[in-house]
Amino acid sequence: MAPVTIDNARAAKTQAKKALSRVPELVGVGLTRLGDGYAVKVNLQKAVVGKTLPTEIGGVPLVFEVVGTIKAC
Repeated sequence: MAPVTIDNARAAKTQAKKALSRVPELVGVGLTRLGDGYAVKVNLQKAVVGKTLPTEIGGVPLVFEVVGTIKAC
């Protein structure tokens, strides 16, 4: 499989925000490097329990990370 381009990852990021908008643990969506390509990085306040989250959107992998609460400095 060919590496995901930055343009494909950006398009998937928009779709991921919409698809995950009802997940209360969601605190941010961005992009990250994955191998030779890109992925959508999904930041969570805490682990999601009792729900199955997608592993990819439009062929672009989703990478989940629990980062805790986001606060302004």
